[in-house]
Amino acid sequence: MRVQDLAQLSTRMFKNNPLRTWLTILGMGVGTGAVVVLVGLGFGLQQIILEQIVFGETLLSLGVSSTGSQGIRLTPDTVLEFEKDEAVLDAAPLARFPALITYKGLTGNVFVQGVEPPYLRYAGVTAQAGTVFTEEDAADTQSIMISPAILKLFGIPDEEMNNFIGKTVSLRLLVPANDGTDTVNEIPINKEYVVRGITKEQGVLNVMMMIPELRSYVSIEEYERIQVRVDSNSNLPIVENKLIEEGYRVTALSKTVEQASKIFQGIQIVLATFGGIALIVSAIGMFNTMTVTLLERTKEIGIMRTLGASPNDVKYLFVSESIVVGFLGGISGILMGVIIGVTTNLFLNFIAGQFGGQAVKLFSFPLNFLLFITIFSAAVGYLTGIFPARRASALNPLDAIRYE
Repeated sequence: MRVQDLAQLSTRMFKNNPLRTWLTILGMGVGTGAVVVLVGLGFGLQQIILEQIVFGETLLSLGVSSTGSQGIRLTPDTVLEFEKDEAVLDAAPLARFPALITYKGLTGNVFVQGVEPPYLRYAGVTAQAGTVFTEEDAADTQSIMISPAILKLFGIPDEEMNNFIGKTVSLRLLVPANDGTDTVNEIPINKEYVVRGITKEQGVLNVMMMIPELRSYVSIEEYERIQVRVDSNSNLPIVENKLIEEGYRVTALSKTVEQASKIFQGIQIVLATFGGIALIVSAIGMFNTMTVTLLERTKEIGIMRTLGASPNDVKYLFVSESIVVGFLGGISGILMGVIIGVTTNLFLNFIAGQFGGQAVKLFSFPLNFLLFITIFSAAVGYLTGIFPARRASALNPLDAIRYE
């Protein structure tokens, strides 16, 4: 049987039984749509979490801090020591001191962090309002970045976050005395700083400035943390194990991403299982439809056989019909699932915009996933049609003609 004849015969059902055919496709589409919506929800949740993490250099960086034991300290010499390693491209420190921040007569306790622009890249520090420090700002002595918690400290609502960019605040450093007592010296800074950015760090009262500016007011003999930039992913565990053996506490964001990805893969499997139940029900309905079609066309099959059609021709005809139904069911399911997901995203973002929240993409539909669903739906159509097709090809032509 020629391919064009097979294509013409396998789509004849749309003329002979259009209602039943489209209902079968719709049933298959509902099952497929359930899979698309639920797995799309899993992809969306994964994207919401992971897009908070800056990729690239962040995944090739190690956060190093002292354990407080064995007399290990992070000093300027430690930075130079880390950079001597051939697998280390750079080491960027962070110094931290308690301080007081004042805005319009209101004063609160914060921590002032002195950083370099590379540290922000390696640690994945980004701004949800304003801008972050860049390489060109290494000598900046006028601006700072603050965390969202400082806005709450001053009673500023989140919807006015962008309006706080450009505001000025004053700082006073609190530095422990070197006389062996618990005395704390207050070091005033006789100028005001302009807020250039607000970070995404939640639950912390941090102020960031360039480390040369902080060093102009206080002597920095020890760092709170050092971000070590490794040259390649293969050297990342080697450098990490070496630092741990030396007694440092090491954190790697790449492990966090890997663990989060595994968790979301499990969530997607669970969601796909629930959607798969609906797909199985739809497949059973499609199998029933193909069986009924076989009974209705028994005499037709007998005539085709007597006119010279081979058993394989009959089998290919039924299989091609079931593949077409499964494929169109997959396409309709994808359309239904994507429309539901996109509509939900638009609705949630509209609500978030009305109440000053942040827009999110709760449902996400990667192209590779949609392509897989299309192929999978056609495969389900093939599986549901193969048994009726074998039965049809095995019919005796004379018995089929006499069938009533």
